[in-house]
Amino acid sequence: MTAGRSRGGLAVYFAAGVAGCLVGLVGGSFRWCLARAEELRGSLLEASERMGGAGRLLPVLMTAVGAAAACAIARRVASAAGSGIQDVEAVWRGEGEPRPLRLLPAKFAGGLIALGSGLVLGREGPTVHMGAVIGAEAGRRAGLGARDIVGLHTSLAGAGLAVAFTAPLAGVLFVCEEVTRAVRPRLVLLTLIGTATAVGCSRLIVGDRPVFQVPDTAAPPLLLLPVFLLFGAATGALGAAYNRLVLGALAVCDGATRVGPVPRAAAIGAVVGLLLGIDPLLAGGGDTLSARLSGGGALPVTVLAGYLVVRLLAGPLSYAAGTPGGLFAPLLALGALWGALVHGLALNLLPAGGYGAFAIVGMAAMFAAVVRAPVTGIALVVEMTGAVSLLVPLLTACFAATLTAGRLGSEPVYDSLRRRRPEGP
Repeated sequence: MTAGRSRGGLAVYFAAGVAGCLVGLVGGSFRWCLARAEELRGSLLEASERMGGAGRLLPVLMTAVGAAAACAIARRVASAAGSGIQDVEAVWRGEGEPRPLRLLPAKFAGGLIALGSGLVLGREGPTVHMGAVIGAEAGRRAGLGARDIVGLHTSLAGAGLAVAFTAPLAGVLFVCEEVTRAVRPRLVLLTLIGTATAVGCSRLIVGDRPVFQVPDTAAPPLLLLPVFLLFGAATGALGAAYNRLVLGALAVCDGATRVGPVPRAAAIGAVVGLLLGIDPLLAGGGDTLSARLSGGGALPVTVLAGYLVVRLLAGPLSYAAGTPGGLFAPLLALGALWGALVHGLALNLLPAGGYGAFAIVGMAAMFAAVVRAPVTGIALVVEMTGAVSLLVPLLTACFAATLTAGRLGSEPVYDSLRRRRPEGP
């Protein structure tokens, strides 16, 4: 290797480290602002209950206005709507160019308004896309070639995922398993340094504790592995149905040409706001539900079933509103609900104490079924909960969920969404 090539190689790693710091600060700030927005939303919901009567319309108005505003912001910048992960994958596959820096404020502001208003969306979509944009811009500013710019775009997307959930290993695996579907040593190194600096800087803002404070969970007996295999297969079928609901909701909104995108987003926001007014756990990203269920907090079976059905529909509906926001966090909540519900229905057939375990395994299995990235899903859930003792059930259920979803003809959700991405700078 020549001296010139060596300096170029070191330059790209230096750019990845610097960009990672920026991703950590931006992503950490996004999470901090989102937490304050959720506190404000909670205060408004409490005020609406005290007002009674007309006050019940406050959540409807809040979410409708938020969805409309976020949609209006997203429409000003190509690819600002939705998750952004499909855009990162398209750039890696040579189907488009990295988006310009103006996407960053649109994703930050639009995502904050959409998620803060209560739509059933995840914070990882904006952080992944913002991370990719920052990585590409760092490559441009460093005068690197197109190949290195794409590499930084891809690797810093993984850093964005890591910051969203304080899950550095999941961020690295996400790049290899989901975005590139290959292990490339140079890209792995870029992702390692970018993710390390990103999570390190984000901890200055959001701290370093796991997202969910889960008590120590005992490993289920090996005799239950066939149960987790069947549970994973059922989760795969549910994940395939969820994928169809996401695409169906988008198709219905595409066909509603008589209503403009912003009024349509307002109407969707009003529906979600109505749910929010009925019960705050029916809307929002779902972290509160995931934390409660994975920690063993039991709910009646009828309540779990109601939450599951409503959120199964509200997630795709929220995504179809055309605002910035991702799918991961709502998927985790849906998986936790599903796992807790299955445990509740089969309670007499299962040993005591497995409620939280089924919720945690359900989170990873649902992720695997929808995204088709089982190892990433396992790492993500383990890093968020610290449930290392559940690795064998997690592996078993995620295998079955991934295999079943594929056998049912369900395409990975981001493959389907990538074909819908807008073109243009």
